[in-house]
Amino acid sequence: MNDRRDTNTNTNTYTDADNAPVRFDTKIAVLLRDDLETWQRLNVTAFLVSGLGTQVPEVVGAPYADADDTPYLPMFRQPVLVFAGSKEILSSAHTKAVGRGVTAAVFTSDLFATGHDEANRAAVRAVPRGDLDLVGLAVYGPRNAVDKILKGASMHP
Repeated sequence: MNDRRDTNTNTNTYTDADNAPVRFDTKIAVLLRDDLETWQRLNVTAFLVSGLGTQVPEVVGAPYADADDTPYLPMFRQPVLVFAGSKEILSSAHTKAVGRGVTAAVFTSDLFATGHDEANRAAVRAVPRGDLDLVGLAVYGPRNAVDKILKGASMHP
């Protein structure tokens, strides 16, 4: 798949190697709080999607190789869409994601001050769900459910 997005529509339609349209019935999306600095947005996005393939292995494609047979790691089989929204939109999306039972990952502001995985988990564990200071949320699920969860968010600039 060459992941060329159909820019004439916002339909999550892509073209595969045979130039046949591919429309996924699922969506991988990241929602970032719109007041983050650039380095924070990149860091949060990377962290949020890092666990998805371990919990939902069908989102990962086959390994890559170049013409010299140099092996490369597999990647997601479908695009990751990145959105931005206010703290309120992020909170609402989190509530909807939990309520719908979709696969989700969270990144809180506290994680910018931690230095490793165990400390990250402890920082999230210490705060009740409704009090989490969310700066990022990743969701995976049926396309229409994810669209409803992200209502009010806009594509990341």
